This record gives sequence, structure tokens and C-alpha cells, in this order.
Amino acid sequence: MQDDPFSEARHAAGAFSCDDKAAVYRAIETRRDVRNEFESHPLPDDLVTRLLAAAHAAPSVGFMQPWNFTLIRDHAMREAAWQAFARADEEAALLFEDDRQSLYRSLKLEGIRTAPLSICVTCDPTRGGTVVLGRTHNPRMDVYSTVCAIQNLWLAARAEGVGVGWVSIFHDADIRRILGIPDHIEIVAWLCLGYVTELYREPELAVKGWAKRLPLEDLVFHDQWGRR
Repeated sequence: MQDDPFSEARHAAGAFSCDDKAAVYRAIETRRDVRNEFESHPLPDDLVTRLLAAAHAAPSVGFMQPWNFTLIRDHAMREAAWQAFARADEEAALLFEDDRQSLYRSLKLEGIRTAPLSICVTCDPTRGGTVVLGRTHNPRMDVYSTVCAIQNLWLAARAEGVGVGWVSIFHDADIRRILGIPDHIEIVAWLCLGYVTELYREPELAVKGWAKRLPLEDLVFHDQWGRR
């Protein structure tokens, strides 16, 4: 058998075994945005800690670690957040017309009420000081870093058999008021977490006819924009 010329480089980089690689790709490919399939019983505290540790292990611009995670278990707090969502959801529905509006209304976005845990993920743009390595020419890098933390949490949750839903339909001021978030802190995501009754084999919006996955080859350019 011919020697693999790249084996030494892969060893130096700590390449995973075949089984471990398969598990990573499986987590990526089967991650789903859960909307209405949550079970009500709580997640164990040690599991939640593992998910938060996975999020906190994310890379960040200038190693500023700009994230905070506000855990919301209180029923009244979650109900207040759901009411804020419901008002914004009705506004969103009216932006669509005819069949599209009917399909939108058929999507059951109930995670805030049904999931036992919500996590509001925020970004503190002041944490790294006035000048942050890597953020000097793109001030949004701190938010991108926070999204990396969210993806870490999501993939860890998938591996643990925990469903996650990202709620983005709300007015920022409503969530800021409910949680007492300071003005300079940016709200990045409201996540719903819990065990689930099922996971869709494909993304729910694809299954229900909202959109289809685009072919990868249509999205890849070489050396210049538009060059395939």
C-alpha cells in the first residue's frame, strides 16, 4: 500500500479516528432547529453545564470571550417572553401573503412555552476594551464570535440528545426589559432547550415546503466572485 504523504501532518494536527470523525459529521448533518417537539421534564444540571462549557470553548476575536448566558427556567419569565414573541409573530405573519401566510401560521413555534429551559445569549462589545485584536476593522467580529459559541452549544446538544430552537422573532426592547439587559449589551439569541419527542430527518422548513436546500455547487466560487 502506498504511504499516505499527509499522514504525519494529520497526526500533528490531532486528526480524529474514523469513528470520531463520523460522529462529528453526523452531529453537523443531523442538527435541527426544534420548534414544537419539546418534552417538559427538566435537563440535568450537569448536562446543562457541559453544554455551556462547550459554548465557552468557542473561538473568539482577540480571545475576548464576549458572551454571557442567561438561563431562564421560571415559568412567568418564559410566559412573558412568549407573549413578546406572539406579538412579533403576528406582525411577521402579516408580511406574507396568501398561501405563504397560511403556511407560516401552520408552523408551531411554541418552544418558549414548552421547553424546560431557555438561554438568552448576549454579546458584550466592551469586554475586550476599546481596541480588540482582530476587531479593529470589523466591529461585528465580537457578535460572530458569540454565534460560534451558540453553534458549539448546539452541536454538543445534538450529541447529548437535546433539542435546541433559536427564537429570533421578537422586539429587542421587549426581551431587554423582561431580563433587565443593559443597553450596551447586544442580544444575539433566545435558545429553547429540552429533550424532544422526535427530530425531523430533514430540516423542518424543507419537510413542510417552505424552502429547499440549495445545491452546494451553486454556492462555490473559485478565486473570484461568480467564477465556478
